[in-house]
Amino acid sequence: MGIIATIKGNPKLKQFALWALMPANQARPRLWVKLFLNPFKHKKGKRSLIRRNTRMDLMPFNDFSIGQDSTIEDYTTVNNGVGAVHIGDRTRIGLGCVLIGPVTVGNDIMFAQHIVASGLNHGYQDISLPISRQAVETKEIIIEDEVWIGANSVITAGVTIGKHSVVAGGSVVTKSVPPYSVVGGNPAKVLRLYNEITKTWERPI
Repeated sequence: MGIIATIKGNPKLKQFALWALMPANQARPRLWVKLFLNPFKHKKGKRSLIRRNTRMDLMPFNDFSIGQDSTIEDYTTVNNGVGAVHIGDRTRIGLGCVLIGPVTVGNDIMFAQHIVASGLNHGYQDISLPISRQAVETKEIIIEDEVWIGANSVITAGVTIGKHSVVAGGSVVTKSVPPYSVVGGNPAKVLRLYNEITKTWERPI
């Protein structure tokens, strides 16, 4: 049995390991994790840029990667504590966004400002425990290539946004979005679909 499996299988060891990686009741890693573990675990592509005022709550036990020529703008938070976060090539994550894994963001994607994409849901069913102490559930968010997401949108756990689609600003996306479509609203609905025959964007019938 490997050391990681041993730690996971022993509640006391697991609690100690988590304390060593991050302070209690916090999502941020300790400084030594940022300096000495994460650089060897996580991948950053050529010419990619993570702005100084971003909050990178990254742990070494889950993956993080950002591809080539991509940018994460100031005041964004990226958290891989419960699932990996992958960002592709030539993708821009706008000001003040929140990405909580598991999330996979493809290539040539534009996030506007203040977008939340969270693959995490908190359990609440046991009324004898605070919600903060209950098990979490994760479902991966997948954002395929060439997507544009408007400001102040929310992408919920388990959603896939298809290639070359547009999410209108302020939308709450609770169901997967087909490729080559425009969606908007709360909950988001399909407003336009690209017709391969007519080569136009049309309202759904």
